[in-house]
Amino acid sequence: MLNRSQAPAFKDAVDFDLKLKPYETYTLDNGIPVYVMPSNEQETLQLELVFPSGTWFESQSQEAFATNFLMKNGSSTHSALEINESIEYYGAYINRSVHHEWGSYVMHSLSKHIESLMPVLQEVVLDPAFSEEELLTFKQIFKQKLTVSLQKCDFVANRYIDQYLFGSFHPYGRVSSMEAYDALQSETLRAFYKKHYTYNNCKIFVAGHLPANFQQLLNHYFGTTKWNGESTIQRLDLPIQPADEKIYRISNDENGVQGAIRIARPMPNRYHPDFMKLRFMNTIFGGYFGSRLMSNIREEKGYTYGIHSQLYNFRQVGALNITTEAGRDVCEATITEVYNEMARMQNELVDEEELSLVRNYMLGLTLGDLDGAFQVIQRWKSLILNDLDENYFYQNIETIKTISAKDIQRLAQQYLNKTDFYELVVV
Repeated sequence: MLNRSQAPAFKDAVDFDLKLKPYETYTLDNGIPVYVMPSNEQETLQLELVFPSGTWFESQSQEAFATNFLMKNGSSTHSALEINESIEYYGAYINRSVHHEWGSYVMHSLSKHIESLMPVLQEVVLDPAFSEEELLTFKQIFKQKLTVSLQKCDFVANRYIDQYLFGSFHPYGRVSSMEAYDALQSETLRAFYKKHYTYNNCKIFVAGHLPANFQQLLNHYFGTTKWNGESTIQRLDLPIQPADEKIYRISNDENGVQGAIRIARPMPNRYHPDFMKLRFMNTIFGGYFGSRLMSNIREEKGYTYGIHSQLYNFRQVGALNITTEAGRDVCEATITEVYNEMARMQNELVDEEELSLVRNYMLGLTLGDLDGAFQVIQRWKSLILNDLDENYFYQNIETIKTISAKDIQRLAQQYLNKTDFYELVVV
């Protein structure tokens, strides 16, 4: 009989043998690869179509975002309202997203309704209208959003720091503008759609409870024709043009009480041998709520409600970006403390207690990412889209379990030098 007066034995996360569940795969009749993570835990399903249609491939600013957004806003036979009503009738939803490299459409629904919803998703992906009326509405909405956002110091700071790191003409540094929205034309969006949202550029990721006829349904709606024709997408090698100056102070709201602080520098991305260890170092430094930046600048000094450091992991290059908002009168003091924490990482070895804490934290996050088919397929999607395999996952686990204090100090000495960072305050 279970003795509830005694606490269960504690098991360190390092002792867990984490396994990435393998996916199933097949190919539709027209050659589209499908990656499947089946699960019978719940009667729900996630279906995602991914295309190389991100900002990297734009010929003009906001082209990728506008194309992705407007695909769902009307077809040759149904209006945006009718499409949305047909989705909501079944309690489903379709999300759209576009990033630097990829654009996607993902549908979440109850498994029993997938046969009714599949033609709706097909209509959205294969038959968008890009009507002048919807484009005009899109421009009005997002120009108004931009007007409001430009009054916020944190939004302005995010725009500037990306431009300093990568250059204003690079996809990683390009920002929205009123002029860019005004320049968008329906013909341009149709051309971008026809080139990038094609059958031969599509990858499909599926997770959840699959009806018995799911593969046949998917093939019927997306695999029987070479929709939109065949298109070869070339990923151009675009030069990064970082700013020459490193320190910036910008006035944006003379009545504001807070300043937005950004301290950032280019970093290796996931293909570099240091990247996995850099993730661990960054977690200690500012990557979680118990980090050193939070303990010092939030808990001890009270300068901010929160401060974080994040590793950007783009296809071409990475970056480390430290972000916070602090009172106008303590912005400079906050920056000083950030550099003090960098120096401490360089000069002092991390003790075993902090190492163990962060190991357990990061392995715990990984456990959460493996909890359920939806989470596991996202892991696989990241690996597949970045030309990696399961070995990358297991190397990362091994790095978390074995990284040493000396490894972290070496990385800090190499990558946390004040002179390498761009420094920005927007008040």
